[in-house]
Amino acid sequence: MPIKLPSDLPAFDVLTREGVMVMTEEQAARQDIRPLRIGLLNLMPKKIQTENQFARLIGATPLQIEFSLIRMSEHQTKNTAAEHMETFYRPFTEVAASGEKFDGLIITGAPIEHLRFDEVTYWDELRQVFDWTQTHVHSTFGVCWGGMAMINHFHGVKKHMLDAKAFGAVRHRNLEPASPYLRGFSDDMVIPVSRWTEIHREEVIAAGLPLLIDSEETGPCLVEDPCHRALYIFNHLEYDSGTLKEEYDRDIAAGNPINVPANYYPDDDPSKPPQNRWRSHAHLLYGNWINQIYQSTPFDLSLIGKAPVEA
Repeated sequence: MPIKLPSDLPAFDVLTREGVMVMTEEQAARQDIRPLRIGLLNLMPKKIQTENQFARLIGATPLQIEFSLIRMSEHQTKNTAAEHMETFYRPFTEVAASGEKFDGLIITGAPIEHLRFDEVTYWDELRQVFDWTQTHVHSTFGVCWGGMAMINHFHGVKKHMLDAKAFGAVRHRNLEPASPYLRGFSDDMVIPVSRWTEIHREEVIAAGLPLLIDSEETGPCLVEDPCHRALYIFNHLEYDSGTLKEEYDRDIAAGNPINVPANYYPDDDPSKPPQNRWRSHAHLLYGNWINQIYQSTPFDLSLIGKAPVEA
């Protein structure tokens, strides 16, 4: 939450430059309070696990969140009970037809990296979702494949296949410490990575997009897209402590070629319990995102996509 300071107090400019969330008396006076409407477009096969991961992070702030679960309209999941989907999820066509708007939307990854975007069965509808966010969502967060798909749709940035899976707890660099999304972040951090594709740094830069977090080993991680009110993260801060282990054990059991996830198990020994070294940064990132939404979203939901964005 922000600290309210007089705008002429020296600390106001100092803290602002450092990325600390501050607000003026005038900004505080015009704020009204209502629940933030956050949607989750869940493209992952294990729906419940993914719901828990993101709900845990966005529910950790002091703000009241109204959480809505959304699915692609025609795609049927094979890994989650139909009763769960019928009870808790709404198809995108229904959401779009209702005309309702959201303060934030998270678009998850999907295990379909080997496919070209236009080979994905719901690609046309997903492109409709991306365009719909520009008039019905205040801020969108694309995660892993979801982020790659969104940055491709709006900027033509391509995903590139890797020779081997990028897999492990990888060290990253904080390139923009003053970014409001990186308040409280260390200069470097460990982030789970699990993907067969990558985004090239030079293509992100050529698109004119701010690169906030990067890795020498696995490339761009967090990209801001101010023009489309979006963030794209290509790795998995939302992962639980054992998620990489589950993926590793699954591939071993299936006989698929897979390396031990790097820098994840103590001494790189899969017989030892993995250690979570990213949890605090996960809460910081999603908490900062929620707070940025709170600071800038219109109180009147009908104005989302119409009113100018105010920081």
